[in-house]
Amino acid sequence: MSNGPTDPATRVVLNNGVLMPQLGFGVSEARDAEASVTEALARGYRSVDTAAVYGNEDGVGAALAAFGLPREDLFVTTKVWNGTAGCRHALDCAQQSLDRLGLDYVDLYLVHWPTDQLAECVATWDAMEQLLAEGRTRAIGVSNFRHGHLERVLELGGTVPAVNQIELHPHLQQHELRALHAEHGIQTEAWSPLGRGAVLHEPALGAIAARLGRTTSQVVLRWHLQEGRIVIPKSDTPERIAGNRAVFDFALSDADMDAIAALHVPDGAGRIGPVPEDPRLAVAAG
Repeated sequence: MSNGPTDPATRVVLNNGVLMPQLGFGVSEARDAEASVTEALARGYRSVDTAAVYGNEDGVGAALAAFGLPREDLFVTTKVWNGTAGCRHALDCAQQSLDRLGLDYVDLYLVHWPTDQLAECVATWDAMEQLLAEGRTRAIGVSNFRHGHLERVLELGGTVPAVNQIELHPHLQQHELRALHAEHGIQTEAWSPLGRGAVLHEPALGAIAARLGRTTSQVVLRWHLQEGRIVIPKSDTPERIAGNRAVFDFALSDADMDAIAALHVPDGAGRIGPVPEDPRLAVAAG
């Protein structure tokens, strides 16, 4: 039996029953998305994560079309920037993304960034639910939402986001947010799972990698997988694309997992990306 990311054993079940590969391929800041996605597909990846704001959905679509896999074998995620023009804006953006990707539907559509404006939040989520009902996406979720932002969506009483895609790596482990996800059946997806390389020089990771005969990147990705997260590493380098997928034939011990957990930097000081709006202000604004 294969241990590849398309096996049921390496997929997670979203809260609406859709199966999503636990290991995917990200194309944020890709130098050549078409070439990178083509390489990733050749190496066995079947989940690709892009976004309208990345400006490379057309390249992703070209790679998917040229590679020729059956649509049902692929899992495609893209994202809409939270609307400044309400529901119609989000619906129009979704169709433009589908056109660029050359697809009739995506598997997961995410709100890319939170807003503290209640009207915009409601309008955008209304559009997401409409897209889900129309079959233009199989699941909907959010990205970069913090505690208050998620609570705002949950208080609408409609569809619970299937996924929250957030910055998460050994230096920023997002314990409180992950607990909220677990409470509501929301899958945690890690972007920048390697901390843009910042975590890879940690001696604890080097020691684990040396003992297992693995790279530090593989050790960190394995940590994510064993904790049950969806993870989307990115690379333009064929060797790294292949190496990042070779994480299903070894396991970390409890001691290894504890050593990586100890790398968390308190008070959000390990964050490398931009900070979304203050979640407490988001709640107050509603």
